[in-house]
Amino acid sequence: MLHWLKTPQSPIVAQYIECYWTIEKTAKTNLNDFPKLNPDPATHLVLSPSEQPFLYKVDDTAITGKGSHWLYPHRNTFQLDHSQPFIHLGIKFRTGALYSLMLPDYEHPTLDDVHELKSDIPIQQQDIPNLIEMAKNNVDMCCQNLDELLIPWLTKSKQDRHSELVKKALSLLDSVAINELSEKLFCSQRTLERSFIRVTGLTLKQCQSMNKLEVILEYLYQRDADDIDWAEIAVMFGFSDQPHLIRYLKNQLGLTPKTYEKERGLTIDVYGGIDSF
Repeated sequence: MLHWLKTPQSPIVAQYIECYWTIEKTAKTNLNDFPKLNPDPATHLVLSPSEQPFLYKVDDTAITGKGSHWLYPHRNTFQLDHSQPFIHLGIKFRTGALYSLMLPDYEHPTLDDVHELKSDIPIQQQDIPNLIEMAKNNVDMCCQNLDELLIPWLTKSKQDRHSELVKKALSLLDSVAINELSEKLFCSQRTLERSFIRVTGLTLKQCQSMNKLEVILEYLYQRDADDIDWAEIAVMFGFSDQPHLIRYLKNQLGLTPKTYEKERGLTIDVYGGIDSF
C-alpha cells in the first residue's frame, strides 16, 4: 500500500492548502474494504483516474461517481468503498479556504456533499495521470508540480473582513473557549458566529468538535486496545466523564468506544489526516 502526506513547499500555497496526500490499494493490499471517514471541516480535492469509481455513503444515502472529485466539509461520518484497487492523490484545503477562491461552479458554502471535478481549477484532466504517476514514484516532484499548478490560481484569491476574522478565530479555536473568542478578537460574539458560518458553513462549536475528534483519533491510533483507558481519555480531552465521551463518539462516528476497540481500523481519516494506520 502506498500512503503519504506532505505539506506544500510554497508559502503562497500553504496559506490555503494544509497538505497533499496519497493513498493506494492494490490487489495484494490488506486494507479495510469499507472504512469510515470521520467528520471534517476541510474541503478535499481528490484526483483519481477518470474511470475509477467512488462511493461515499451516509445513513441511507450514497453519493457515487467516477474520477476526480470535490469532497466538501462533512458533519457526518462517511462510509467509503475500498473493496477494489484504487489510487487517490488528494489536496486538503484549509478550513474556509474556498470562500476566498471564488470557484465559478461553486455555490458557497457546500456541505456534506461530493461533486465530480469540472474545469474550475488550473489542474486539467490531462495533468492528472502524470501527477498520479509522480505521486507513486517521486513524491517531492509531485508536490512541487502541484505547487506550480496552484500558485497562479491562489494568488488571485480575495480576502475580506469575514475571511480575515475567521482566519484569526481558527488559529485560536483549539486553545480558547468559544465564549472568550470574541473578546480576544475585539468583536461581538454575534459578528464572529455570523462570519464563521459565512466562510466555513459551520458553527464554531461544530468545527471545534471536529478538530477535537481528530486529535482523539490520532491519540487512539497510536495505542493498542489494551492500553486504552476510556475514563482517563475522557478527563484528558475535557469531557465531564466517561459517559459524556461515549455519547460524543457515538454521535460523531456512529460507534461506541467498545465497538471501536473491536474494529480498530474501521474509522480511519485516510484523507489528509492521520499519517498511519
